[in-house]
Amino acid sequence: MAAALGGCSFAIPGGEPAPAWKNVSDDVTGSIPHKTTPTLSHSLDQEDWRRANAALGVALDPQGAGATVNWDNPESHARGSFTPVGQPYPSEGKVCRAFLAEVGTKESHEQLQGTACRDKSADWALIDVRPWRKA
Repeated sequence: MAAALGGCSFAIPGGEPAPAWKNVSDDVTGSIPHKTTPTLSHSLDQEDWRRANAALGVALDPQGAGATVNWDNPESHARGSFTPVGQPYPSEGKVCRAFLAEVGTKESHEQLQGTACRDKSADWALIDVRPWRKA
């Protein structure tokens, strides 16, 4: 019986079937988290973030004084500050540093903590940002 069934086959129009690995769906599942880039605050517009990012770079600079750096945008009235926490440290070929941040807009005031890293030639990139919790 196996020999008789073994001869049963048919051709698929258009050539050979795609390999099984090409049939893998691109759907995102709950078991693999989708990686997103952290943001400092959803209440900041593009110009607010440009100004905040410049202050972040000054505050986290390994050659800097380690002091708080303030920023503001007079047009939107957003303002804030970054305070480096601890010393810079290497991680996966990058320099990283923890920070505390305050962000204020007309609608909200946030106290945050986070980590940012940069490679030798790039700007600081936020790695982790979350509400500040006093230890």
